[in-house]
Amino acid sequence: MDELVASCESGATLVELGERFSIHRRTAAAHLVRRSVPIRRRGLDECHLAEAIELYAGGLTLVEVGLRFGVSQKAVSRELVAGGAEIRPSGRRQSAVNKSAYSAP
Repeated sequence: MDELVASCESGATLVELGERFSIHRRTAAAHLVRRSVPIRRRGLDECHLAEAIELYAGGLTLVEVGLRFGVSQKAVSRELVAGGAEIRPSGRRQSAVNKSAYSAP
C-alpha cells in the first residue's frame, strides 16, 4: 500500500488509483484513511468556473456541467454557489415545446 499512498501524494485521483490498483475508488479511499493520508476533494478549476456558471445559467443541469468538466454534480453545485450562482430547484425541466403549450395565445 506504500505505492498507493505515494501515487495519491503525487496527485492521482481516487478513480485513477482504483484503475491502477484494480480496486474500487472507495477501497482506495479506505486504505488512505487507515494510513492517515488526507483525501482531496476534486472540484472545478478556477479557470472553468465562469464557463460552468454560464453553461448552468444557459439551461444545462448540474450533472451535464459536471460531465463537461469531469467532476461530480455535488462538486459543480458547491463551486457554483461559491461563485455566487443560484442553484435551481431540482426536478424535471420543462422543454420550450411544453412551455409554449401552456402559454396564452
